[in-house]
Amino acid sequence: MTEQRLVKAHCDWYAGEEILDTTIGGLLREQAAQNGDAEALVEGKMDGTTGRRWTYAELLNDAERLAKGFATRFHPGERIAVWGPNIPEWVLVEYACALAGLTLVTVNPAYQKRELDYVLRQSGSVALFLIKEVRGNPVAEIGRAVCADIPHVREVIDMHDAAAMFTDPSGTLPEVSAHDPAQIQYTSGTTGFPKGVVLSHRNITNNARLFIKSGDLPARQSTIGLTPLFHTMGCSMGVLGSLQSATKYIPLPFFEPNAALAIIEAEKVSWTLAVPTMAVAMIATQRANPRDLSSMRLIGMGGAMVAPELAKAAEAVLGAKALVAYGQTESSPVITSARPTDSVEDITTTIGRPALGCEVGIFDPATNAIVDCGVVGEIRSRSYATMLGYHENPEATAEAIDSDGWLHTGDLGTMDDRGFVRITGRVKEMIIRGGENLFPAEIENVLAEHEGVAECAVFGVPDEVLGEAVAACVRMNEGHAFDPEALRAFCRSQIAPQKCPAYWEEVTEWPLTGSGKIQKFKLRDQFIAKHIGEKAVGVLGG
Repeated sequence: MTEQRLVKAHCDWYAGEEILDTTIGGLLREQAAQNGDAEALVEGKMDGTTGRRWTYAELLNDAERLAKGFATRFHPGERIAVWGPNIPEWVLVEYACALAGLTLVTVNPAYQKRELDYVLRQSGSVALFLIKEVRGNPVAEIGRAVCADIPHVREVIDMHDAAAMFTDPSGTLPEVSAHDPAQIQYTSGTTGFPKGVVLSHRNITNNARLFIKSGDLPARQSTIGLTPLFHTMGCSMGVLGSLQSATKYIPLPFFEPNAALAIIEAEKVSWTLAVPTMAVAMIATQRANPRDLSSMRLIGMGGAMVAPELAKAAEAVLGAKALVAYGQTESSPVITSARPTDSVEDITTTIGRPALGCEVGIFDPATNAIVDCGVVGEIRSRSYATMLGYHENPEATAEAIDSDGWLHTGDLGTMDDRGFVRITGRVKEMIIRGGENLFPAEIENVLAEHEGVAECAVFGVPDEVLGEAVAACVRMNEGHAFDPEALRAFCRSQIAPQKCPAYWEEVTEWPLTGSGKIQKFKLRDQFIAKHIGEKAVGVLGG
């Protein structure tokens, strides 16, 4: 396959992979029938121990019982939001929604009131599943207050309240199509608020299955869920990848390297998904306090480029081959990925080749023509995995997916004659901090509400640990002093902590275009030269 050589930056070598009309519920039933005695779900705890355990037969029983209760309260096609950390109940709600023909809406547990309010209203969610508190964030209190002002939210349910979760199991479960919406996941946007990506059962089940296949991962293994379930790496690749390989999935509420390594050792975990910062922390912890990690085979990474030193350390210290995957929520998510047989150089200097079942091309954004190999252009993909669209946003959908079916990623890159893709930059201004996508317009909108701020501009700057950090330049109104700590506190009261700028600078004059718009690229370059000094910046989308 790789002996072929491309002239144009367009690779469809892997697009012929068989795509199955599978549903999440159908796959769970299939595994319960074929591997009912195999462990399916294990509760990971922050002290490094484990708790409750389910076999595939037990998991199906609980998921169907929950789903039948849902069927008496909700109608097929309605949206159900879940707001919590990586706990077994989250996974049960995911499976139950799929069985009941409901669309799961995933919500970041770090969200504050305004962010939750937006997601619930935009998605039209009729119920919110949550827990009392997430790392000091009083989600139950916030959730109930927000939902009280949203007429279409009929129920707020504590996932730890079994009586509220498992109600009358007399409902009849509907027929669910592989083409039905399964999830809405909120991702980046340039209008100040995220867009709801609608993904079908067929989208996410096949993407997860083919990722497992390309990683050459055997069945009936163990994996630990380190990436958050609200993210496509968690609820799609992690949960549904393990489901289709009869693998034991162990969600850890939050990433903590000591707890992660203790569980990897005790449960003989063979693979996991992570962002590079997680791998760095686990490597340092393992070096300081070695454990038996001989079961580890692979660590799949997304969210930032994998440095050569990190790939080598992962294999030497964790015993795991590091494989990079690139994608976007809009593509379920994997677009390109490395393979276990790839060289260290290819794994650490590229984002791999097109994923199985996926066609990838590099296009000139101005002419929409496919460029030659080695020429920079926009990375676009075309496959079964492309989203159904943005929820109730046909204009944005039409901008993202063209009439030929190509998904415009907004990322710039090149493709060599072997089909390997490299990232060179981004068309979009998205900030990728520790693997999470942040969008400047949302943060700017918050800062604009501060009475002392006249104008502001938010952008990403290089950070050796996180890939990028958030920086803000502000011009203060007359009579208001520039106080970074006060501005940071204001942001923390309005949005999730990771969105709050780490760097601040007061400006009195902006670099402007001829039409009077702030030239952010000049502002960013000036800021870096003055305060940081250029370092390598992770550019992976997700």
